[in-house]
Amino acid sequence: MAAKTADYTKMMKDMMGAFPVDMTAMQDAFKTQATLSDKLSKVALEAADKSTEISTKWTKDTLSKISAMTTVKDDPADYTKAMTDFASAQAEMSAETMAAFAEVAKKVQMETVELLLAAGKDMSEDATAAVKKATAEVTAAAKKATAAAK
Repeated sequence: MAAKTADYTKMMKDMMGAFPVDMTAMQDAFKTQATLSDKLSKVALEAADKSTEISTKWTKDTLSKISAMTTVKDDPADYTKAMTDFASAQAEMSAETMAAFAEVAKKVQMETVELLLAAGKDMSEDATAAVKKATAEVTAAAKKATAAAK
């Protein structure tokens, strides 16, 4: 009696034919990435809008202070006082403006970190689910191929 030799080529072909190709994992990953990009874009646009508001206010305030400084004065000493007042006001406005820009930057940083952490968690969960599903399907396919080869 001759031993029956398994046809490994057929077994591999059957197993590879039964190997599941699940595009939903790719679609889910793309959706997660697109959602993250959308949220990050909103954070950036909001920061740009707020920064523009801060810059505009600073410019308007500076121009109004310059206007007060450049008006005609009766006493020459008033010009010195106007320059001193302008320099003092400009220093105060600069400090306030830099603090406002720092708040915008801090908010962007916090929101970005929160979004990236949430996205990482979502991607990890998606990947875990995809691996579990693929493992189950590959195991089933391998059992089917092994059974067909016998």
